[in-house]
Amino acid sequence: MTRYLIAGAAGMLGQDLRTALAGRDVTAFSRAELDVTDRDAVIEAVAGHDVVVNASAYTKVDDAETHEDAAYAINALGTENLATAAARTGGRFVTVSTDYVFDGQAAEPYAEDTPRDPINAYGRTKAAGEELALAAHPEGTYIVRTAWLYGAGGANFCATMLRLAQTHETVTVVDDQRGQPTWSLDLAARIVDLVDSEAPAGVYHGTNSGVATWYELARAVFEEAGLDPDRVRPTDSSAFVRPAPRPTYSVLGHDGWAKAGLPSMRHWREALHEAASTGVFANGPR
Repeated sequence: MTRYLIAGAAGMLGQDLRTALAGRDVTAFSRAELDVTDRDAVIEAVAGHDVVVNASAYTKVDDAETHEDAAYAINALGTENLATAAARTGGRFVTVSTDYVFDGQAAEPYAEDTPRDPINAYGRTKAAGEELALAAHPEGTYIVRTAWLYGAGGANFCATMLRLAQTHETVTVVDDQRGQPTWSLDLAARIVDLVDSEAPAGVYHGTNSGVATWYELARAVFEEAGLDPDRVRPTDSSAFVRPAPRPTYSVLGHDGWAKAGLPSMRHWREALHEAASTGVFANGPR
């Protein structure tokens, strides 16, 4: 029987990975239970497991600008530790990365083999994690890049929009950044599909299909909640200056799935509708 280990199991994606792997032999560690920056602890924990999934991450994008060492320790060195441990056991290693490894200036979807060119500290630490994992376990590392993630298990844009709707007659959202809203449960299921398949190790883009701006996503969230979408007003990024620069274009290509014999993930609007119908945003973090 295949034995799975999830690092970062208490986070939004980690919780959904546990759901997607229900009924299997799974060891799930929260950040408090397994410090991925402790190499000896990681090697001991991973021993005896066939598949290791890294859902742990330092995700405070703006804070990373002034705490890059802390972000690097988790996103880069922690990822390397898990990859090294998986290599020792001969197991497969899946680590979740991000669209932020790119410069965000493209005009067409980023291919899986596009050179990394991050524009902020968070992106640099995630790019380093990819490189270190591939160097540590080249034959068994699967990098799954995602973007614009939302789900029941943590803070996210969709839940924020509905919270603001309770206290504001209108909300203003940027309409000049494009990406792919992705339901964390869809991503978790796709990661399980990946490790269940005969797909080769390498880079895959785990985002729902289609493209939206944050403004378009906010309107869709309002619609799903039965609210008037015209309460959402568009603006541009100059209205929301933040410490870390944001990519203007975060659309990821999905050719890797076709090469692996797997379909692309479904359209973001279909996923959002199902997520809303299951009470994801009403329930809040669980």
